[in-house]
Amino acid sequence: MLYRLRDAGFQAFLVGGAVRDLLLGLHPKDFDIATNAHPDEVKGLFRNCRLIGRRFHLAHVRFGYEIIEVATFRAAHTPIDEDNSVDEGGHRVLDERGRILRDNLYGTIEEDVWRRDFTANALYYNIEDFSVWDYVGGVEDARQRILRMIGDPETRYREDPVRMLRAVRFAAKLDFTIHADTAAPIPKLAWMLDGVPPARLFDEVNKVFLAGSAYAAFELLERLQLLEHLFPDLSSALEDVPPGGSARELVRLGLQGTDERVRAEKSVTPTFLFAVLMWPAIQRAYAKHAPAADGDPQQLLAACDLVTARQQARVAIPKRFTLPLRELIGLQPRFERREGRRALRLLNHPRFRAAYDFLLLRAAAGEADAELAQWWTDIQAASADERVERVESLGPGPRTAAAGAAEGPRRRRRRRRRRPPAAS
Repeated sequence: MLYRLRDAGFQAFLVGGAVRDLLLGLHPKDFDIATNAHPDEVKGLFRNCRLIGRRFHLAHVRFGYEIIEVATFRAAHTPIDEDNSVDEGGHRVLDERGRILRDNLYGTIEEDVWRRDFTANALYYNIEDFSVWDYVGGVEDARQRILRMIGDPETRYREDPVRMLRAVRFAAKLDFTIHADTAAPIPKLAWMLDGVPPARLFDEVNKVFLAGSAYAAFELLERLQLLEHLFPDLSSALEDVPPGGSARELVRLGLQGTDERVRAEKSVTPTFLFAVLMWPAIQRAYAKHAPAADGDPQQLLAACDLVTARQQARVAIPKRFTLPLRELIGLQPRFERREGRRALRLLNHPRFRAAYDFLLLRAAAGEADAELAQWWTDIQAASADERVERVESLGPGPRTAAAGAAEGPRRRRRRRRRRPPAAS
């Protein structure tokens, strides 16, 4: 791609995280290109290209399963509409809080570098002489593992509050230290995340927690007072939980387990991640209603629905994740019922494995009975006959135990004889 753009008479650089990772001896997962070719010109060069974005026009060029993002150099300073509306000329448009609504005025590489967020991400690799162009000291910051905002941090966060989450993600993922000047405005401006569309925050939360450094990111979010704007119910539920408390332990172990799966290149799903992040709040909501309902398991589902609805106002979790999450939560009380053959049906439930993993997590955190978790572990390895023997050895199921003594043996239902049809 770089050579095709160059041969067509355009400047083209490998830019951003890929250059940073190569400097650090890491293996880049994504490759971005910056060029002076406009999006329509890029599309004219590559048949497998489509243009995306409204705030920033970008070209996505697909090669098999890989997508290369191509961005046109942007101007450093652009006019602002007086009424803060989107202008036809593609000029930079901000809202009353300084957040960028649209910015598609193109410029040069010398201007483009000042529009990037962090110095370590503002590095350009030139294929002409295989050199790295560094305008802001990004090479030294990368080597010192310092995350430093380009320009005035408060202004840059106001332009796009999601940059605060990007600071957390990069610092946690790369084991960088956020520079004091870059970190200082974040607690003061954390409230601006409330104005970010929930659908966009879902994408950013996934990037933060599914990058292999979820627990380090969680600690940073809490320390920088961002967590309460992403997961207000979770933040509130953890306020009075001391270090080592079961709720905090569950979150810690769940996020560390997610990190281990990501590093081992195993599949991860937002369903389990959000179950971990919402469980303390669900438990608190359930505790408020369960005593009055005599521990009715349906109240656990009601608590789950309540917390999920509240969470959607901040981070829009698609139904393809909330519906299996609800099933995972709803199965937790069923693990308590081991008596009778009916208990074995749980093993065939399509969400059994995820629910069982969550039970193990609860047991490891000290919330659920470790013996109960071990019993469900052992029953899976047993033969069919051994399974029946184990559940029957525990006694009859809940209904038979309660109703059997009072009602005696159940009568066999008599089949009703059908009358012959009437003669015509």
